[in-house]
Amino acid sequence: MTCNIKIPYMTDLQPTRTNSGMPRRLADFATLPDALDYAAQGDTGLNFYSARKGLEVVLPYAQLQARAVATAHRLRNAGLEVGDRVAIVAETDADFVVTFFACQYAGLIPAPLPLPVAFGGRAGYIAHLKRILQVCGARAVFGPQSLVEWVREAAQTLNLLHAGSLADLPASDEARHALPTPNAEALSYLQFSSGTTRFPLGVEITHKAFMANAHGILKHGLKVRDDDRCTSWLPLYHDMGLVGFLLAPLTTQMTVDMMPTRDFARRSLGWLQMISDNKSTLAYSPSFGYELCSRRARTAKLETMDLSSWRVAGIGGDMIRVPVLDRFAECFAPVGFDKKAFVASYGMAEATLAISFAPLQKGLESEVVDLNVLDRESRAQAPAPDASGPQREFMLCGAPLPGHKIEVRNAKGEVLEEGQVGHIFVNGPSLMKEYFGNAGETACVLTPDGWLDTGDLGYFRRGQIVITGRAKDLILVNGRNVWPQDLEWAAERGADGLRTGDVVAFSVDDGDEEHVVLLVQTRSSDPERRQALINAIEGLVSAEYGVVAKVVNVPPHSLPQTSSGKLSRNKARKMYLEGAFMKPTGQKINTGVSGHA
Repeated sequence: MTCNIKIPYMTDLQPTRTNSGMPRRLADFATLPDALDYAAQGDTGLNFYSARKGLEVVLPYAQLQARAVATAHRLRNAGLEVGDRVAIVAETDADFVVTFFACQYAGLIPAPLPLPVAFGGRAGYIAHLKRILQVCGARAVFGPQSLVEWVREAAQTLNLLHAGSLADLPASDEARHALPTPNAEALSYLQFSSGTTRFPLGVEITHKAFMANAHGILKHGLKVRDDDRCTSWLPLYHDMGLVGFLLAPLTTQMTVDMMPTRDFARRSLGWLQMISDNKSTLAYSPSFGYELCSRRARTAKLETMDLSSWRVAGIGGDMIRVPVLDRFAECFAPVGFDKKAFVASYGMAEATLAISFAPLQKGLESEVVDLNVLDRESRAQAPAPDASGPQREFMLCGAPLPGHKIEVRNAKGEVLEEGQVGHIFVNGPSLMKEYFGNAGETACVLTPDGWLDTGDLGYFRRGQIVITGRAKDLILVNGRNVWPQDLEWAAERGADGLRTGDVVAFSVDDGDEEHVVLLVQTRSSDPERRQALINAIEGLVSAEYGVVAKVVNVPPHSLPQTSSGKLSRNKARKMYLEGAFMKPTGQKINTGVSGHA
């Protein structure tokens, strides 16, 4: 069976131009309103697509600016004061973008909220929204029309000035309040990190920090050109989607073609067809997005596709998986994709977005290391020619952006030499101010002299940072450090029928020692097949890593995810200890989350 993935254009709409027709500026503004005021003088903007209908809404920056200013007056007339927090469910549509920038003009602090796709059930999603509203002290919350009732339920008892859609906000032709003059040192927005959903942390980003990061991304990371154009399916509540493919492009007057994340999950090749149709040059995805495209391409006709314009195919948001990207490059080379377009990068919301970029037009640069040496000596060393022990391929993710620093430190805080694995610390003008209203958590990650403890492990190689995992996810077994990613990937690679995101590994402590547990999503209802899968994974993990693991079958879509779509090992471990996976396999377990499509 084949499918045609051509996206039709609606006859009465044309996307905005690629070039603004003005001198390009690379985020050299004091504030986001300044950047939009300049972009509004050109012909570029935002284009919103759906996988089924194609281009649905065109929002030139000039129109965005006019609507945002008008809406800013409506927000102030509704009683909102400078500095108030405004929560906005980040649907990929014009209303979200208009409301976000209206807050910028009105001196309000927007806080993008996730969509329910990452949470599954209504009750769990509403509870999460309410926690964020309470954490940030929101005075208003906006959502798309389809979620208005959910938004209002989350806002119950919180005494907000407004809870509903943008259309529900009272209209007013009278500007009763003058809009404030933007201040570069003031907060621009709150970015809720993709960690725990129980205790969400709001990252405070100032206009100054944002501009420093955007300038580094555009000038040094991507080396933006006049013919550049972005295409994105990334969610706008996550830093890679919000900063990388909405705010940063706007500050360099670049057009962005967007499709909703849920549409990408259903029709992932639509993303690539948009790149082809609009001659886009810049697009990013976590590894699983590239894998999904490769899988869908097996039954698709690609004759209409031309990916030769794509010069930066970025990877970020999760651990980089070399085999996944190799398959993508092989699959789409016949339609013009150049594997040299792959660009590894490293970043996080606490640093606004980007920390480092690998060099452009060189493709992926990786190295294979001996995991036994890595585990025992915290040192990255190439395996001996005749070595038979476990190995791992790690990606070089580039040097820090100008003005930023990265250090790899040991437990004593000492800076380590090249090839030695330790905790990654970063410093620079893009760092968050603090976690909103949470001095305790801020003190845990920001040192008095301004360094951010990223919580990641890694090492340097030839001036580039290499990420090996998360410190808090490490499993200690018989005195050995074991990376859960290694166990997960071994199971997914070696067991038939498993996909990326089907396995999560963690350890549990019974008081005497740690035991390794792997939860595996299975789609078969045949008990013999499930047991064969368990046996196969136990054998793989034991043979490759010398680890005895308990493998537990769980139903599809039952493994918990963060708001950005990554597996949450901490929540999976908590659910396991609470007995959430003890029901007979084959029954749907209500976890409040959903798996990747």
